[in-house]
Amino acid sequence: MSAPLLELRRITKSYAGVHALRGVDFDLQPGEVHALLGENGAGKSTLIRVVTGAHQPDRGSIAIEGKRVTNLTPSAAQQLGVACIYQQPALFPDLTVAENIALRLEPSTGLRLVHWSARRERARNLLARIGASISPETEVRALSMPEQQLVEIACALGAGARIVIMDEPTASLTQKEQHLLFAVVRDLRASGVGVIYISHRLDEIFTLADRVTVLRDGESVGTSLVGDINEAGLIRMMVGREVTQIYPPAETEPGEVVLALKGIGSSACPVHDVTFDVRAGEVFGLAGLVGAGRTELARILFGLTPADRGEILLNGRPVILHSPQEAVAHGIAYVPEDRRRHGVVLEMPIAQNMSMAVHRRIFPGTWLRFGTERRHALDFIRDLAVKAYGPDAPGGSLSGGNQQKVSLARWLATKPKLLILDEPTQGVDVGAKSEIHKIVRRLAKQGLAVLLISSDLPEVLGMSDRIGIMRGGTIAAVLPGKADAQEVMALALGTAK
Repeated sequence: MSAPLLELRRITKSYAGVHALRGVDFDLQPGEVHALLGENGAGKSTLIRVVTGAHQPDRGSIAIEGKRVTNLTPSAAQQLGVACIYQQPALFPDLTVAENIALRLEPSTGLRLVHWSARRERARNLLARIGASISPETEVRALSMPEQQLVEIACALGAGARIVIMDEPTASLTQKEQHLLFAVVRDLRASGVGVIYISHRLDEIFTLADRVTVLRDGESVGTSLVGDINEAGLIRMMVGREVTQIYPPAETEPGEVVLALKGIGSSACPVHDVTFDVRAGEVFGLAGLVGAGRTELARILFGLTPADRGEILLNGRPVILHSPQEAVAHGIAYVPEDRRRHGVVLEMPIAQNMSMAVHRRIFPGTWLRFGTERRHALDFIRDLAVKAYGPDAPGGSLSGGNQQKVSLARWLATKPKLLILDEPTQGVDVGAKSEIHKIVRRLAKQGLAVLLISSDLPEVLGMSDRIGIMRGGTIAAVLPGKADAQEVMALALGTAK
């Protein structure tokens, strides 16, 4: 049997006395997809930083293709065939695709001639290998996030990577793009490349992976062949307990209509003729394919893209929403899809993040009442079970699930009547997902009307009292909660009879 492409033994790493990794063992064989799972904060990111040479382990050994490596650096790791495709691609936005690929692959020597046609041809060939129809001459800033990820994969292929790490690669991909990525992963495996695949989406693990290793609290809980374990077993390994009622049931009957939409549309986006209502204490789910208009509808309701057709009624009264300020004044809160860009200011302390939407209420005069702000934050940290060192910790120090709770706290502070949640559990682990679901159900029990937008069909089916299916910018149908998944997908695709 050939030597493993990668072998980690007893890897230990601490930061300021806090153990991030405690004697972790991990190996990767040629032609294998080895999934690495664990809750946020379990140590996955630290282990990847060790493999890529970004951080040095305190103890333990690293071997690549049977040869022990010491003092590994990012450049040395790249030369040894290690490449990492992160969830947020690290490309230069003002350079073309061909130029970005050239920066990764061409030696950084002194003065030399640049063969532009050869650069473009190489980029074109690498992109063709992964089925990406992207022009080498396109500036990266014009690419979508999924297209940027494909460029990163092309860079890894061009560098001749033998060990490819994929960190949440499908978080922002459409279903079609996911299938393309899966085909690329299978091609890499068939060519003898080893892939370390990190994802919170367990269905992807069972679709792609050969083996799975689970980390918990910085330790390796175990490694298993994917065929020898089921989803419940993986969840139990990750969280150290049984996670029951991932989709908690409704505890109260819906009350009066809070939001009613009648033929809503906007010429600034593809939303048209949308009609439905949401009641107090109800979770109304919005299902549909990417591009169906769900997020665009949320932006209309929050005044970001004002409606110019139809009527919006809140508690029976017509309202016109020209701005987020007007939406908040009418009792509407919106937790957006991209929490890193629009939900949490990563450099700002938790307390300031949580008070941003009610700043004038906490600081009504000229004096800065930091004590009030801290107490405000501590109340939400306790109420939402935010795992943080304290209200002064920066937002960027939190895991994805806890960042989402901070974003949620900001808008709950406005005491809304309608809460719009756009992809509330995207990119968070199963434990945090369960906690967020329980928070949503608790808020509904307290009488809040919730509009839940999610691309995770089991989440929509499990959490919604009613489900609106969007297709082509409008509502194709409204179904009761716990609807049949095939019927929902048929309506979303337009194939329902």
